[in-house]
Amino acid sequence: MKRLSLGLLATVGVSGAVLLSSWVPAAHSQIRANPSYVPMGTSAAGAASVAWFHDPSSGRAIACQTVGSASAGLTGIQCVAGKLPLPDAP
Repeated sequence: MKRLSLGLLATVGVSGAVLLSSWVPAAHSQIRANPSYVPMGTSAAGAASVAWFHDPSSGRAIACQTVGSASAGLTGIQCVAGKLPLPDAP
């Protein structure tokens, strides 16, 4: 009789753990890494166009220029990023 009770207790324990694990939502860690680029200006000369953006949260400036050729037209965009210096404290 003792052997049956121990087996029954083990079965109930495993069944309970399976049920609890199916009801508990899984934890998902999410990192929100959406930069908030602020447009700063644009310029164009000939067939080239440049746009400047700034990300205030990181202090980065981004300059993007169109890339193309006379025969193929616009073929892409190249961007370069750089960190702006922090302003001097008063």
